[in-house]
Amino acid sequence: MERFNDAVRTVCDLLWNFPMLVLLAGTHLYFTIRLGFIQRKLPDGLRRSLSSAGSGGLSPYEALSTALAATIGTGNIIGISSAIALGGPGAVFWCWISGFFGMATCYAESVLSAACRKKRADGSFYGGPMYVMEQLLHNRLLAVLFSVFTVLAALCVGSGVQAHSLTAAISRRLPVSVHWIGIAAALLAGSILIGGAKKTAKVCTCLVPVMSVLYLGSCLFLLVKNAAWIPAALQAIFVSAFSKKAVIGGVAGTAVKMAVRTGMAKGLFTNEAGMGSMPMTAAAAEGLSTRDQGLVSMTGVFWDTLVMCAVTALAILSDMVKNAAPYRAAAADEYCFVAFSNLPVAGEDLLSLCLVLFAFATIIGWSFYGECAARYLWGERGVTAFQVIYMVFVYLGSVCSLELVWNLSDLCNACMAVPNLWCLWKLKELIVEKTRN
Repeated sequence: MERFNDAVRTVCDLLWNFPMLVLLAGTHLYFTIRLGFIQRKLPDGLRRSLSSAGSGGLSPYEALSTALAATIGTGNIIGISSAIALGGPGAVFWCWISGFFGMATCYAESVLSAACRKKRADGSFYGGPMYVMEQLLHNRLLAVLFSVFTVLAALCVGSGVQAHSLTAAISRRLPVSVHWIGIAAALLAGSILIGGAKKTAKVCTCLVPVMSVLYLGSCLFLLVKNAAWIPAALQAIFVSAFSKKAVIGGVAGTAVKMAVRTGMAKGLFTNEAGMGSMPMTAAAAEGLSTRDQGLVSMTGVFWDTLVMCAVTALAILSDMVKNAAPYRAAAADEYCFVAFSNLPVAGEDLLSLCLVLFAFATIIGWSFYGECAARYLWGERGVTAFQVIYMVFVYLGSVCSLELVWNLSDLCNACMAVPNLWCLWKLKELIVEKTRN
């Protein structure tokens, strides 16, 4: 297992140190410019995201809630904590850059999937990049590869990582075996999965607002408490993004290369712009034009990276500026717990609860993506088989090592992104045309 982990880490380093960063940054920047700075339409997308229009399929709000459940997960907490520990405060800046410019890429991929969606007999819709690749590029092989990578990513990113974080959060506070936690999480997730996309969406529309308000409220309290140190935290973020000399209370910065690599990788992990996952929920929504649905999907990146990740980073770094000593002794995934320990009542227990809610929401949200890919590859029968395997991976993720799970996640993210981004470049003129029309 150790050799396998080393091999996965080596491949991830090769992909993320240069090729993926260039590909992602280039795509984000290109569509930002070519689409006339589509980010300026964010207010319009936020307004349309509240639409409840829909009959047989998902409403735009249900589709966005499902996407947010999949993206607003432990990456916003553990991921950002690890990014700061591994890449220094500067990694936060590159995570924001990834999210801001990634909004344009998310819009582009969602427009294509919404345009190529298919309709079932019950009136509901389905689709995703794999259908775009088959219908518009006429490349069945690429569609199959993307679908295979999506299934693997769902098992690793959506199931494994989140189950591990959920289990760690519970076992940290309660003396319960990780095996029992994994079994319980798998069974609870399975009871929701068998209800189909509509039940998954309903659970997500309940979970997302509750967990977001609970977590954001706690972070905002910490920011108010540490308001005097926020300017210094912001300075550290922007300075260390371009210099390894930045230091916060004795916690040194790191090489700029590592800051960029870590920030961009964690940015993609948390907002998924360019991966091709969020377009699957865009294709399932109804009631809006393809362009407007693209704007709604774009807001998911905004909420995930430019809001959730921002408050997490500032809550940690402002407290680190105030008192860095506890962070020197803390592990990479414990920075948030150190910050939340400053809440007046049961801060670490509250963060553990948030982690459990976030992780479980991502588990059921990512199952939607995996089911879409399984349906394309093997039909409706394949969906049932996938659900069973997915539940098994929820258990396996609970008992596997953290490093292996995270490395597999980075690898799966890259494997999904490459064919999806290639598809976007091939169809860039069509995306521009649909936006203008």
